[in-house]
Amino acid sequence: MHTSTLWSAALRRGKRVGVAGAALVVACLGGAVASTARAPLPAPLDRPAIALTAPARAALLGLASAGSRVVAVGERGTVLLSDDAGATWRQAQSVPVSATLVAVQFVTPRTGWAVGHYGVVLRSDDGGEHWTRQLDGHGAAALMLQEAQASGDAKALVEAQRAVQEGADKPLLALHFRNEREGWVVGAFNLALTTRDGGQSWQSVSTRLPNPKAAHLYGFDQAQDDVLIAGEQGLLMHSSDGGLNFQPVATPYAGSFFGVTREADGAWLVAGLRGNVWRSADQGKTWTALTGQAPVSITGVLRDPQGQVWLANQAGQLLQPRPGADALGLVGTTAAQQPASLLRLADGSLLMAGWNGITRVPHDPATTAR
Repeated sequence: MHTSTLWSAALRRGKRVGVAGAALVVACLGGAVASTARAPLPAPLDRPAIALTAPARAALLGLASAGSRVVAVGERGTVLLSDDAGATWRQAQSVPVSATLVAVQFVTPRTGWAVGHYGVVLRSDDGGEHWTRQLDGHGAAALMLQEAQASGDAKALVEAQRAVQEGADKPLLALHFRNEREGWVVGAFNLALTTRDGGQSWQSVSTRLPNPKAAHLYGFDQAQDDVLIAGEQGLLMHSSDGGLNFQPVATPYAGSFFGVTREADGAWLVAGLRGNVWRSADQGKTWTALTGQAPVSITGVLRDPQGQVWLANQAGQLLQPRPGADALGLVGTTAAQQPASLLRLADGSLLMAGWNGITRVPHDPATTAR
């Protein structure tokens, strides 16, 4: 595993690599050393994803529905497909990179995008079977430089020049496509880009964001023209005009927020380090802490098609806001390790993507799920 992959994976989860992570690191580094002794490997942008012997046990970070198909993405360019609601999995036929993929979204049963390390943006137009690269870290850095030069912002120019010099390793950590043409991708060090032509071209918009410390951007939520971006150090930014202009939103917590969403009534919900979950019913003017959970980081956030909010923490616990109360309820305890993404299926069950692959949570998750 590339050291930048380890850094970004720890960055994504908001913690130092723990015991389980260390075991994975040692195993992966051991393989890398042996491979290097035989022959240098091409860079992750230059080699396709490898075939896996046990795809369902791959380290996975993102989940999405593509019509009735489920798509999962993860370490080393892994893209898995399931046509039976997650019962069985197979690899996509063609993925052009072996960079870790962090998030995936489909806007139709056939058209979707995935993002990840090295600034990778991939697009599929056949339900995830084949993918093409639309952007990488080199291209993202060049776009950042163009934006900084046009803005006349001296600090932004210095940062963009550094990004070009550092090369491709610029993790993208979240994406949101409003439709087949309009989309956002955001990531580490205030990296933010938009497209209005389905990814054929991209524009860097980092200078639009009130993020003077260039904090990492972890979460993105959009409802019509109302946009929220959450990140580290308590960062939350709001736009009411589709992302043309953003305003900073003061939050009561200075730690990282890994996810942001809205409840069915429109209230904002941000969640992150040490189990911190905060709600605002007045667009960020006041905040209330949701209590009742263990001090374990929230790493997965989902608003399902019915408007219900689900949260997963690093311990594999599944949580939900309690109706009419400023508290979270424990819905179930699962075997998921470091869950990063959740997906609600049509039968009411949930899938969780984590370091140990896919964990299924039944419709009634009161008992431990495996």
